[in-house]
Amino acid sequence: MLWVLVILHLLLYPASNGFNSYFDKDEQSIGGLKNPPPVNRGLYFLALLFDLLAIVLGVIKLNWQFALMLFIYGLASKAYSHPSVRLKKYPVTGWIITGVFQGCFTIIMCYVGINDFDIGTALNPKVLTVGFIASLMLWGNYPMTQIYQHQEDARRGDITLSIKLGVLGTFYFTAALFGLATTGFIYFFQTYYERIYIFNFLTALSPVVIYFTYWFLRVRRDVSLANYQQTMWLNFISATCLNTFFIYFFLNTSNIMNVFAN
Repeated sequence: MLWVLVILHLLLYPASNGFNSYFDKDEQSIGGLKNPPPVNRGLYFLALLFDLLAIVLGVIKLNWQFALMLFIYGLASKAYSHPSVRLKKYPVTGWIITGVFQGCFTIIMCYVGINDFDIGTALNPKVLTVGFIASLMLWGNYPMTQIYQHQEDARRGDITLSIKLGVLGTFYFTAALFGLATTGFIYFFQTYYERIYIFNFLTALSPVVIYFTYWFLRVRRDVSLANYQQTMWLNFISATCLNTFFIYFFLNTSNIMNVFAN
């Protein structure tokens, strides 16, 4: 489990962000950077090195199928911004592929790596259900991450899904997809676990819904408030609440605490 954590969060994801940043060459706020610094060739090679290290460690510490999935994820990630493909400029195709790979594909990849299973074993109804729900969440979140970048994206000729939807349309779209994802989680907890997790999940999600609604009502009066700062606040609140719930859920439904106790 710890090796999967290290490989994904310290190598694969930074490699993905660095590679795409190199080709995007953003001048305005992007991701966690309000004022992104200029990129250089060193970032490109460092991103490739991190990708290689992730795959090598995947083979050595886990199994070749996990490493293969790391390689496939890396290719899909690079296609997002590389000029030869640049999925980012295709509003629907880019949206679908991003949600699939960052959601369902990653869930299956982690399941294979953490449990040392083959891919066939991971393709069971329980894993596929939660994987699809994860993709729903990503499909809802993806346009919201673009809502403050309309000018920057349009300057490069990237007509993103958020541009297509418009500012208010992005809010409606995100609310609808997150509603579907929440319904999916209710079904998941009801089917595979206990009802108490439904209540706790909805409780954890409530600060996100409150802030989202508050922000949406402000944006309806002033569209300029669909900006970087407000988007980062939504990301922070959402990440904090959902990570807190899923850490609690993991500790409650696994035997990990028994390992530490022994």
